[in-house]
Amino acid sequence: MSEKKLISIVVPIYNEEKNIRLFFQTLVKVLAGLADFDFEIIFVNDGSIDQSALIIEQLAKTDGRIKYLEFSRNFGKEIATTAGLNNARGAAAIMIDADLQHPPALILELIAKWQNGAEVVIGVRKTNRGAGLVKMIGSQIFYKIINNITDIKIMPQATDFRLIDRVVIDEFNRFTENNRMTRALIDWLGFRREYIYFDADPRTDGCARYGFWKLCKLAVASFISLSLLPLKLAGYLGVLIVFGSGLFGLYILLGGYIFHFAHPSSFSGSAQLAILIVFLVGIILMSLGLIALYIANIHGEVARRPLYVVRKKSN
Repeated sequence: MSEKKLISIVVPIYNEEKNIRLFFQTLVKVLAGLADFDFEIIFVNDGSIDQSALIIEQLAKTDGRIKYLEFSRNFGKEIATTAGLNNARGAAAIMIDADLQHPPALILELIAKWQNGAEVVIGVRKTNRGAGLVKMIGSQIFYKIINNITDIKIMPQATDFRLIDRVVIDEFNRFTENNRMTRALIDWLGFRREYIYFDADPRTDGCARYGFWKLCKLAVASFISLSLLPLKLAGYLGVLIVFGSGLFGLYILLGGYIFHFAHPSSFSGSAQLAILIVFLVGIILMSLGLIALYIANIHGEVARRPLYVVRKKSN
């Protein structure tokens, strides 16, 4: 009789005390229909300040498949997901949120596609009933930009709800950057992939943990880490400014002092000079701002801080 394959289920948690039990009950029902596999459920408590840690510990006492990590503070969902994958022992790992917007019932389909040869199976939202208009528009803009400025093609509405094979887990665990977007890094790795499509229901309780500013921060970090175009823009602007100002200077020189088809006084004036200086200073500052983003990113990598700090770990 062949040994059952182990599948790791990674669940990042941040202040989900009202969702964890319902999520676990739903998940257990789904796993009961997959008798051909063994499972480990890895809860990663990302510095929750509610009763999430206590509930996870209580559940772990009732089900030996549950493992958990508890961070010393909130490090963010991307790092929590990374920690789960770092500790996953399975032949494959499934990442899923605890708010039931990622339907646990689709785990069967994820595993089926994996068994048919897919090394990455990605959950893609068809609709998101819980998302506001601003978030939906922002998401479309983000995918449009990132797919045009990077070599990585990320499917719009692709989510972190996905299954990845052991070989993908091992390669993902080699990444060392602190500022990361998990699904973009997995897409960067390549491998054979399949997709499943689902409608995301509103959260069962509470509000989304990724607010507008957190999403903006994640988007900026993704642009910086995945593309050099923002840095190149400073050079492109410099070339444009030199070309434009050079033509303007040449026009003044030829028209006002050599061929005399324009009077030199028409190009003078402190107001014009002030506007030109302010414009150039603005361009310089914008260029320095872009370069500063990269310097900050380099600093974060050179500092080599740990991605996360584990306060407590189950046996």
